[in-house]
Amino acid sequence: MRCFVTGCAGFIGSTLVDRLLAGGHEVVGYDNFSTGREAFLREAIAHPSFRLVRGDLLDEPRLTEAMRGSEMVFHLAANADVRRGIEHPRKDLEQNTIGTSNVLEAMRANGVPRIAFSSTGSVYGETAVFPTPEDAPFPVQTSLYGASKLAGEALIQAYCEGYGMQGSIFRFVSILGERYSHGHVFDFVASLRRDPTRLRVLGDGSQRKSYLYVQDCISAVLTAIDHGSGPVRVFNLGVDAYCSVNDSIGWICEELGVSPAIEYTGGERGWIGDVPFIWLDCSRIRALGWAPEATIRDGVIRTVRYLQANPWLLEERP
Repeated sequence: MRCFVTGCAGFIGSTLVDRLLAGGHEVVGYDNFSTGREAFLREAIAHPSFRLVRGDLLDEPRLTEAMRGSEMVFHLAANADVRRGIEHPRKDLEQNTIGTSNVLEAMRANGVPRIAFSSTGSVYGETAVFPTPEDAPFPVQTSLYGASKLAGEALIQAYCEGYGMQGSIFRFVSILGERYSHGHVFDFVASLRRDPTRLRVLGDGSQRKSYLYVQDCISAVLTAIDHGSGPVRVFNLGVDAYCSVNDSIGWICEELGVSPAIEYTGGERGWIGDVPFIWLDCSRIRALGWAPEATIRDGVIRTVRYLQANPWLLEERP
């Protein structure tokens, strides 16, 4: 299969590229390198079945040309900095919603029939249903990131209905693992590397979230696109568990061998738009035969070990 991967130099995107190449697929990777890193593509660039295109999703002619000849799009490029969405509201609109619109138009121009889209469990906002299934009612959106992803989902659904495309939408929990370059584990490890005696925590540490190891995430995506049919399918991706921020802090500190003084900076929310409890019902993807191999604790520890082995990533955060 000839695959087109947006956000190919990112944490999840580069991992997907490696898995697709290992599976014998041809891959064109597209990235503007605003947050992605060429180092993540070192092995892919040396592979004869990979071609890298540097480009932005807002550059429609370049995007359309780069996609020519593709059979499937994996759309992972996005602004994932949820915390600062209020400070830069157009970034979520442009990079997430308009970017997705441009991807769909490039698909239409090139006759590409299938798309896999990385959405987020944040689209459920502050739901009252736990674990949250894919057909849960949507409450008021609490973050511009979640709202922009939900808009992207709606565009994909409309294009699939209107133009005969097939879409697989994946609502991720937070993803952990090798090449992880933003989020609470990254922030805590970077902070403790600078000063192992204290740790500043957004919120009160009681926030409860589910996490998924990156290789398990990719396995779920590949399982889903190989099974089933229909114009649009929506899958939650996560594990059947959650942890508190305090749990995660304990695992990180144990792995680093430190005992910092903890400074909490607020209530149940870490920032405006933060959802204090995310736990998804993943029975739909499990029904296809997928199951995660790593626990949340495994994912946190593997992430910490990767960051320790790659301090350049902590030092060169974009």
